[in-house]
Order: sequence, then structure tokens, then C-alpha cells
Amino acid sequence: MKEGIHPAYEVATVSCACGMSFQTRTTVGDLKVDICSQCHPFFTGTQKIVDTEGRVERFKRKYAKSTTASKKKKA
Repeated sequence: MKEGIHPAYEVATVSCACGMSFQTRTTVGDLKVDICSQCHPFFTGTQKIVDTEGRVERFKRKYAKSTTASKKKKA
């Protein structure tokens, strides 16, 4: 391999929003992630909706209106 063309491969800390952190090796430095294996619904078996902009409520309101309108059309 040629000398001086490869990036530095150093120890970095990966930190999750839930508070868990672990060390790995990377070329980009420390990482901050929103979800990890300790808080991801697939691994924990619980469902947690992460809604930062109110999208879930807006979706429910939209479909609540459309289901009542479709029921009125059928009647």
C-alpha cells in the first residue's frame, strides 16, 4: 500500500439519544445517532413513535376526516 494516501483510522465514540454509548473505529470521528440497538423497537419489542414535527397527529386528522366523508357517501 502507498504511504500517506489513507485516512487515519482511529477510535471513536458512538453516542445515542437514549444515553447509551460505545466505542468503535472509524475515519470520521465521534458519532451521534438518534436510535441504537438498546432503544430500537425491533430489538426491544416495544413500539415507540418518534414524532418531532407533529406528523402523526396530522396524519390521523387527515384520515379521520376522509373516513367520515367516505361513510357519509356510502349511506
